[in-house]
Parts: sequence; structure tokens; C-alpha cells
Amino acid sequence: MEAGAEAAVEAAEAGRPPPVDAETRAIYEANAARWAAARKPNQTELSMALAARSHGPTGDLGCGPGWHASLLAPPVVAVDAARAMLDLVRVNAPDALPVQADLEALPFRRGALNAAWARNSYVHLPRARVPAALADLQQSLDVGAVATLLLFLGDVEGRAVFERDDFPGRFFSQWDVGHIMDVVIGAGFDMDSYDDDSRRAEVRLQVTRARSLPDVVGQDMQLLVCGLNPSLRAADAGIGFVTPGNRFWPAALAAGIASRDRDPWHALRVHGTGFTDLVKRASVGAKEIKAAEYRAGYERVERLVEWLRPAAVVFVGLAGWRVAVDRDATAGLQPRAIGGRPAYVMPSTSGLNARVPLGELADHLRAAARLG
Repeated sequence: MEAGAEAAVEAAEAGRPPPVDAETRAIYEANAARWAAARKPNQTELSMALAARSHGPTGDLGCGPGWHASLLAPPVVAVDAARAMLDLVRVNAPDALPVQADLEALPFRRGALNAAWARNSYVHLPRARVPAALADLQQSLDVGAVATLLLFLGDVEGRAVFERDDFPGRFFSQWDVGHIMDVVIGAGFDMDSYDDDSRRAEVRLQVTRARSLPDVVGQDMQLLVCGLNPSLRAADAGIGFVTPGNRFWPAALAAGIASRDRDPWHALRVHGTGFTDLVKRASVGAKEIKAAEYRAGYERVERLVEWLRPAAVVFVGLAGWRVAVDRDATAGLQPRAIGGRPAYVMPSTSGLNARVPLGELADHLRAAARLG
């Protein structure tokens, strides 16, 4: 086993079944050897191409029997939900470190990986849970790390996606190319290239982990908070509005849309408060952002809202809305909705906007939350 693989792993609780789709995992557990015998590795050139432009540690995510693990840049951590698949990894890729874990809770310390390979693994997640899973991947990768993602083309998800499935009962999700590109960009990646193979009904994405902040979004959001763009400090911390002088989190705690300081994941799970940005590019200040970036970012956020249907959206800072939508906008509920949902614009919470008191900022967040 290559040195360095264990160092990348933060926690791997052996013997504890990962919280993935239980039926899909059970099928792989019961049929791993038969599944491997019925298939063959058909993306070896692509995995070798990833290895050629990267260095380890590499995460082989949803590694299956380990066919590609031996081709990736070492050291390799081979992650799968099914322990029976990991038993095959020990045979097919003996130098890899096999770890039973969940794609939605990767067992890596922050920035531990320099590359990731995920062939037909995120296809077992419902589409609405993929943004959070990719955000977890983004946080596991170092800035500048590269990843290859393979997903299925189409517009269906469920347990009967494929007419001919020799291992029926597994959950699959399919994607439109434009939709998955939005999700990948929202998760804090730069798109290097993509190839949609209609013959295989597959899309192959080559991405780079950006110095950016991933969206923290999911189903049943009561409020989607949209910032202008991440600061460099926020991007490096993985938490929006993180700088001590920014008053977003004190205002959010006072307004009741969060109950833990600087913990967006808790806010999403417990309060239904999600987070995104008009522009994903991090910068020293919002003044560096161009008008075209705000307009393109608004279109992405609008598609996100149309898809996930949060009860309401609050834009923190008037500048982006004024550039992209209404140059005369003032704080408050806007006459124009976004993606069919109420849009609320509030003053910036930056310490540079200290003339707006904390209590007023909290009042804006309360008013936005009440729209849902």
C-alpha cells in the first residue's frame, strides 16, 4: 500500500453501513463477484489520462472492483459503499487503500486529495442530492486538483431507468448536459471539458477544483441565501460570509434562519436555509466582478431556483441585482420573482457597510424568511 493514502483519510468507520440507498448497496453486496464477471473495464484510457495530468493522493470514488484504481496516480484511496466490492479491490488493486464510505460524506480531511475519479458512482444519487455531494468532493480536493466525473444522459431517475438491467432494483439518475454543468459549476469547479457520448448515453466531465465556495443547497429549502461572490477568505474556509467583520451570521442567528455560527450545513439541514452566490469566482472584493459575470450568474441561479424550488430567495447586497435585473432596485421584496419564487434584496452585510445596523440586517432576513 502506497504511503500517504492513510494520511488523506480523516475517518473511516469500519463495520458501519454507509447511509447510501440501502437497496442499491444490498444488490452490490450480494452480487459483487457476479457483477464483476459480467462486466469489463471500458474507461481505462480515460482513467490513465487523468493520472497523466495529476498526482496523488487520488480518490477512486465508487471504485467497484478496483479496475481503475491501479491506473490512477498513487497513492489511491478506493471508496465504495459495498464491502463486497472492496474485497475485490484487494485483489485487483492491492496497492490501493480500500475504504467503505458514503459519497455524501466522504472520509477525507479538507484538501486531502489531488485528483478524483468517479465513474458511474454519483449516478446512484437522486439528482437533488448531487449538489451537496459534489460540494463535499470539492472540499476534499485541494485547489487546482483535477477530477473526472462520468454520469448518465437522460431525464429520468428511479429504480426502473433501464429496460435491460441484469441487476434490477438499483437506483439511477440521469442528467441533461446543461443541467449537470450548472451543478458542477455551482459546486465550485471550473469546467475543463466535457464529452457527451450518445451511444453510451453518458457524459464525461473533466473539471478542476476552483478556489471557490460550493453551493450548500438541497430539497425543501425555506430560504435560499444568494451572496454576490465569495471572498478569498470565504473560499479558503469553505464558509460564506466568514470574515469577522461580516455581520451575516450574527444577523442570521438573530433572525432564526440559523442556530450555529458559521455552519451552513447545519443551517441547511435544520433550518432549510441554503446558500449560493451570483458569481462563483472568488475575489478580494465585489468591485472586481464584471457586469457580464453578474448577468450570467443570475441566469444560473434562476435555473437553480426553478429546479429546487426554495420557498423564497434573498440576495445579500443590492449591487448584483441592480446590474442583472433592476438598476433602480431598493431593499425589500422585488416586483420581479426569480424562477417563480419571491425575490428579496437586502443591504450588504459586509463590515464596509457598517452604516446599516445589525438589527436592520436581521429584520431583512426575517422578512425574507416570512415570504415562504
